[in-house]
Amino acid sequence: MDKGKLEIDPRGLIFESYRIDGIRIEECRSIFLDWAMGLAVDTDMQAALNLLQQTYAQANPDHPMNTVIAAGLERQAAASGRRGRRRRGG
Repeated sequence: MDKGKLEIDPRGLIFESYRIDGIRIEECRSIFLDWAMGLAVDTDMQAALNLLQQTYAQANPDHPMNTVIAAGLERQAAASGRRGRRRRGG
């Protein structure tokens, strides 16, 4: 069975999510969390999310997983922006 060909999605979780008709965003979030927890600790999450977005988003413009991936990218960007900044207050 073809589970996609992305090294960052060896179990095909993200691949399969795009094949589920009528999937809701809540289900996509759950699948995404399962996928993310299965990644190696040293995975470059920004690069992984960019690859998922490039691979699936254009061909599936209205899929709710796109929203989940985009939110992940936003969180990664925000986290990168906070690194090295001095904490205010206290």
